[in-house]
Amino acid sequence: MPSMRADNSKRQHAFIQTVIASQRRSLAPLRSSRLYISVAALESSNKSKLCASSPPIDNRTRHSTTMDVKEVELRGKAINKAISEKEPSSSLLKLLSDLDNGLKPTEDLLRQTRIGVTINKLRTHNDPAVASLANKMVSKWREEVNKQKKGAARPKAPMANGTASPAPASGTQSPMPNKKKHNVDPEKRSHKTDNVKYQVTGVDARDACVRLMYDGLAFMSEDLPEDILPVAKAVEAAAFKKAGSATNDGYKQKMRSLFQNLKNKSNPSLRKRVRSGEVTPERFVTMSHDEMKSAERRAEDEKLEKENMNQAMVAQVEKSISKEFQCGKCKQKMVSYSQAQTRSADEPMTTFCECMNCGNRWKFS
Repeated sequence: MPSMRADNSKRQHAFIQTVIASQRRSLAPLRSSRLYISVAALESSNKSKLCASSPPIDNRTRHSTTMDVKEVELRGKAINKAISEKEPSSSLLKLLSDLDNGLKPTEDLLRQTRIGVTINKLRTHNDPAVASLANKMVSKWREEVNKQKKGAARPKAPMANGTASPAPASGTQSPMPNKKKHNVDPEKRSHKTDNVKYQVTGVDARDACVRLMYDGLAFMSEDLPEDILPVAKAVEAAAFKKAGSATNDGYKQKMRSLFQNLKNKSNPSLRKRVRSGEVTPERFVTMSHDEMKSAERRAEDEKLEKENMNQAMVAQVEKSISKEFQCGKCKQKMVSYSQAQTRSADEPMTTFCECMNCGNRWKFS
């Protein structure tokens, strides 16, 4: 028995040695590439350490599109370069669209990057699409910053445990008065009161229309002149592009019509929508008179139309045609007449006559 165990042990040892030798032969080519082995080992080690020490990545952070200061500054430089090199409008629209989608405006960000100054240059761009998008972006940023200011100005709510918020160090502080944007009566505002330089096109007829649009947009408005003038320029540019000539009668009539609608006291929403960019200059110059009406005016017109329709459906007094009456105007005897009791019952009825030839009307009793 001991001899058999010894033989088995020798056989197992010999088998193991054979396997080891075979593995060494198969690994021989890799031994010459020590750099590959060391790099692979180092990468494996670093990956394991990174996975062990790093916190899990939030998918929301990974896919965030909010731009930081550097990214906004790069976009601003790209836009300035596109303007200076007169690149096609499609390039500007792409840059503006990316900025519009990726920028979350704050007062500090806009002041630090001065991106608003860059975009403001495009509000009077020759391409109405570029000017419209720039106006829309500036208006949206302004509204967002104003909302943030209002939210920051609200008093903080008391703490949940009942502890009151600290009182001011001095006596009761009066709220800061709202800063007026200008000291001119909104109803009397015009290019003269605002001292606006409207001569921007080099053509007297077009400059006069820019002035006209400014007066219409500034009427009853609290906005600053530097915010209103670019919109007036964009509206005039869109109307000029549509007409093709400043001497075209259609161009002048359209500008007068737009001005009259803007100056309508009962339609303040139209002025506000055009100034804010809700109604683009391209859309504004193609709107009909009915489309420019306020919602209240449209409701009144619909009500009046309905009343007229109902009145038209009421049975009318039947008229008779007689040759007994002669028209005093054309001397014809084709006269229709009807009778109605217009006074007290003991008074004779009133006869209403209408000449079927010339339309002359008269009555007698």
